[in-house]
Amino acid sequence: MKKVLVCGGGIAGLTAAHELIKRGFDVKILERRDQVGGKARSINVPDSEGSTGNPLPGEHGFRFFPGFYKHLDETMASIPYKDNKRGVLDNLVPTSEMLFSRAFAQDIELPSEPPENVREFLSFFRAFTQTLGISLLETLHFGRRMLSFLSSCEERRDAELDNISWWNFIGAQTRSEGYRRFLGQGVTRSLVAMKAEVSSTRTIGAIYFQMVSHLINPVSDVDRLLNGPTNDVWINPWKEHLLDLGVAFEQPWTINKLLLKDGKLDGIRAKKEGKGRNKTFKADYYVLSLPLESILELCTPAINESVPALAALKNLKTEWMNGIQFFFDADIEMSKGHGLFLDSPWALTSISQAQFWKEPMSKYGDGNCKGLLSIVISDWKTPGVLYGRPAEKCSAEEIKEEVWEQLLRHLDAPFRKQLVEATLLDWFLDPAIVHPNPHESVNLEPLLINTVASWKDRPTSDVGIANAFLASDFVRTHTDLATMESANEAAKRAVNEILKREGIFDRTNIMKMKEWKAMDPLKRIDKYRFRKGKKNLFS
Repeated sequence: MKKVLVCGGGIAGLTAAHELIKRGFDVKILERRDQVGGKARSINVPDSEGSTGNPLPGEHGFRFFPGFYKHLDETMASIPYKDNKRGVLDNLVPTSEMLFSRAFAQDIELPSEPPENVREFLSFFRAFTQTLGISLLETLHFGRRMLSFLSSCEERRDAELDNISWWNFIGAQTRSEGYRRFLGQGVTRSLVAMKAEVSSTRTIGAIYFQMVSHLINPVSDVDRLLNGPTNDVWINPWKEHLLDLGVAFEQPWTINKLLLKDGKLDGIRAKKEGKGRNKTFKADYYVLSLPLESILELCTPAINESVPALAALKNLKTEWMNGIQFFFDADIEMSKGHGLFLDSPWALTSISQAQFWKEPMSKYGDGNCKGLLSIVISDWKTPGVLYGRPAEKCSAEEIKEEVWEQLLRHLDAPFRKQLVEATLLDWFLDPAIVHPNPHESVNLEPLLINTVASWKDRPTSDVGIANAFLASDFVRTHTDLATMESANEAAKRAVNEILKREGIFDRTNIMKMKEWKAMDPLKRIDKYRFRKGKKNLFS
């Protein structure tokens, strides 16, 4: 059996090991933490075991699974879990609402279940935009811009739309406040931590369409959540399954050197936590499923000179998108789905999780916990309302107080009353936010953002090293956004590169994101026009 060393035990690394072990490879995962799962893992709140013996489940940020995920669904369905027919995939449950909350204004609650038909969706969308102060002309303008995107061929998207910001593409600078705030900034800033002013239209246009199209697709849930803490209902069962299949786990090892020799990796040098000496791991093939910041640290000038695709990674940008959790003595109902706080300076989004979990929250901590509000902060650079400083310059305690204040300013009286009357038992800020001193912080786990003109700097899985392949969310994928789905797809692409070199035809399934078939003739016309140097028909 050929040996494969998978460097990194996040979603990409686990996926690569999963696909390779099924095809007869000898697979070992090298991971720097005690817990696998990467950003998706649950994180035990320190000293919170209480009488139950189970720590409160913190996290990097809440996990959600949009309906357009396909690669990840396929993998989850193959991970056994109790009596579930579709494995851990059956641990996903759909949301039924979405809350749009504005500061000192009435909240807007929308069903996240699909409308019955296109006409019903258009009626719903128009009513929603009217509520936000977006005129009919602006709504039609936005529709025309989406039509221009959807009818653009792949060549135009790569060469032209990737070089245009979403802000400029939809003409946000000349539109109303409601248009700019929701259609321009709302989705990009709150859901993917990307500023519309600098984000690639190639990426945002595709994701925007996927989210909206699933609102009018009655055969697919728009949004899904896990029915318990991520480790309990997904990551731990996955690791156990891989162990049963024969995957070896080496933890915790921190990789500190790539040994590149004659165009091939001749080994990985790593150091074990608490141990002084380095160890060199060797294999026939290597899958580098490491985050961008880790890859950059390992790319020495000599490696960058030998592998230009890795040298280009220094041009990619990251932002912060990290979470904080509040644990209460009562369930905070709020909304049966996501909450978007449209006017919050820190671009807050939330999920009240206990209502979706199969096991009660009292299973954790001292048994008194009944509710868990998980909040993601997507803007760490804009000053807050309480201390007048951005989140990156606040202490952990100040971040907690600032988030609380921004929530109270947004929520209607009934929801606000729930928060005020409940007893806050504990809170937990993502430990990736490190505070060397009270007014300066470092993020150990930033998020890749697809800025204008970044597609050219993003590599494929095959970077030009004969026996090593990338499997990370910054790799070029159909998903094209730093998500669990793109990490899973990138891993499957890396596996296919190994299978190709071994002459194995049992390849992993790589799926494109679906767009309307009705656009295909227009895309073919646009392909001809693009090659002739002409604009899109709807530009």
